Amino acid sequence: MTDIDLRSRFLEGMSRAATFVAVATTDGEAGRFGVTISSLTSVSADGSQPSLLACIHHLSPAAPAILRNRAFCANILQEDQQQLADLFAGRAGAGDHLARFERADWMTGALGQPLLTGASARFECRVATSVLWETHHIIVGNVMDVHLSENPATLLYGQRAYRRAVQIAHHD
Repeated sequence: MTDIDLRSRFLEGMSRAATFVAVATTDGEAGRFGVTISSLTSVSADGSQPSLLACIHHLSPAAPAILRNRAFCANILQEDQQQLADLFAGRAGAGDHLARFERADWMTGALGQPLLTGASARFECRVATSVLWETHHIIVGNVMDVHLSENPATLLYGQRAYRRAVQIAHHD
């Protein structure tokens, strides 16, 4: 199998794994940035603080900004927030990062980070550690606060399209 074949099969295989859609936002001395990510997961709930892990492409200006600002917010989007996912992915015509925030409703959290209004869950984090692995920064954040919306329905992405979760009836 060639490297191109392996990469293609890897991408197809990973496209079959539906995941929630999040926007990582940051603000501070390095500036205000946000980027849509699909690689966000919990690390632990049992340390001195809960922690989570976010993977951000090294070419995204949000990655070095998060590392320099030493803080970020992981905003897990509600199922009706596709436009925010597209906006922060750079697919909605707002190339300038500050312009993205002008087109989104948000507020400043206790750590000074942008919290997207209406997100299903928002995790305010301080950067604990990071590593550059090939093309992505793997950033582990200590969760300092969690904000939950009344609506837990989360936007998903799988098979190269936005999705929503549907409960499967339990059969005895």
